[in-house]
Amino acid sequence: QVQLGESGGGLVQAGGSLRLSCAASGRTFSSWLMGWFCQAPGKEREFVAAINRSGPSTYYADSVKGRFTISRDNAKNTAYLQMNSPKPEDTAVYYCAASGPPGSYYWRANEYDYWGQGTQVTVSS
Repeated sequence: QVQLGESGGGLVQAGGSLRLSCAASGRTFSSWLMGWFCQAPGKEREFVAAINRSGPSTYYADSVKGRFTISRDNAKNTAYLQMNSPKPEDTAVYYCAASGPPGSYYWRANEYDYWGQGTQVTVSS
C-alpha cells in the first residue's frame, strides 16, 4: 500500500514563495511518476506539474510555467513543488499523486494510482 502526505501549504502573499512537500511510503518511490494537481472550490481538479521517475523530465501546466518548479529526492522518498511568484488565482487545495508504469498521460488525474489528502494554499493579493 502506498501512502502520500503533503505538507507546506498555508497563506502566502502574491509574489512570495512557498514550497510544498510530498512524503511517500510503501513501494519503491523511484519507480513512480509523481504529479501535483490543484482543485479550487467549484472547479475540477487540474494538472499543475509532473516529474518522471528519474527526475530529468518535468512537465508543467501553461499557467505555472516559469513560476513553479517540481523536483524529487528519491533518497528521501519526497517530491516537492516550489511555488514562486504565486498569484491569487493559484489559491486551491494542492494534491500530490503517484503513478505506476507506464505513466504516459501525466496530465490526466485518472493516470494516477495514489493520492495524498491535500494541502490548502491561499494566496493573498
